Amino acid sequence: MKIYGVGLASFGMSGLVFHGPLLDVHPGFKIISILERNNNNSAKLYPESEIARTYKELLSDARIDLIIVNLPDPLHFNMTREALLAGKNVIVEKPFVRNSGRGQELIDLARDKGLLLSVFQNRRWDGDFLTIKKILDEGHLGRLVEYEAHFDRYRNMIQENTWKEESGAGSTIFNLGSHLIDQTIDLFGKPDHVYADIGILRDGGKVDDAFTLLLGYEGIRVTLKSSYLVKEPGPRYFLHGTLGSFLKYGIDPQEDALKAGEIPVGDKWGREPDSEWGILHTENSGSAEKYETLPGSYGEYYEDIYQSLQSGKEPTVTADQANLVIQVIEAALKSNETGCRISLD
Repeated sequence: MKIYGVGLASFGMSGLVFHGPLLDVHPGFKIISILERNNNNSAKLYPESEIARTYKELLSDARIDLIIVNLPDPLHFNMTREALLAGKNVIVEKPFVRNSGRGQELIDLARDKGLLLSVFQNRRWDGDFLTIKKILDEGHLGRLVEYEAHFDRYRNMIQENTWKEESGAGSTIFNLGSHLIDQTIDLFGKPDHVYADIGILRDGGKVDDAFTLLLGYEGIRVTLKSSYLVKEPGPRYFLHGTLGSFLKYGIDPQEDALKAGEIPVGDKWGREPDSEWGILHTENSGSAEKYETLPGSYGEYYEDIYQSLQSGKEPTVTADQANLVIQVIEAALKSNETGCRISLD
């Protein structure tokens, strides 16, 4: 089995909680080096991996085939470009970039060099989203007419010492919105138009912390919402069709399990208790019934990357799709500024 060497460009939350554990359990990847400019935090968990002090060390290491660019959003373009120019395959933490024109530059560069370029849209492998795809594929709801998805949190205080709370750097639509938009594109493709209401709700906030997006698709009303001031959340997903409805509360358990240090393997990984299962009510069932949530599987993202590296085929999460997410965000920002519905070319 071919083993691909990996360089992690940072060991913050995403490196510690997501990329490190998921890569570590996959037999086809080996974490060669982890960039920590001043600390040695990764040494305890990954003692066989080296610690790099500069990004240049990762790029010049011939043992590294794949770079994970998991730093703050404003750094994504330059660091991804440098990695591609160095001949490395690249996975970029979401959101892909802050500007779709620059995203296209990276896509063109990767194609010219024959390198893999993908974005870590792990929530395509949330159990609830996998279950929604199954319900739609099996036609339980008939013709889908309405899809509403929420990604809410309760953070009524402004976090100190984080770039995400600084004006001009962070924004909920780039952060949580990237997940919701990516899932919607995976289900329905490119929207015809976007209408958005984006704002700041928290006292003293400098960045947008709430949004409502209406994405235009023929025959389907699509609403995506997020807020940092939701103490008591409602359903995460509403789906309504000509034959019934599906409602899902709660959130996939994988992130909390990873934060708790659990190893992402085994039959129990990603499984929800039945108390968290969604409610399916169709004409065929005659009454509302619980519908078992499929187990989530973030590890499938890296298995898909491995197979793409082996075969040369595009990964499931393509850079083109990731850049379309950015185009939708750009349209949403323009819509919020002008108060108009913005068409996507």
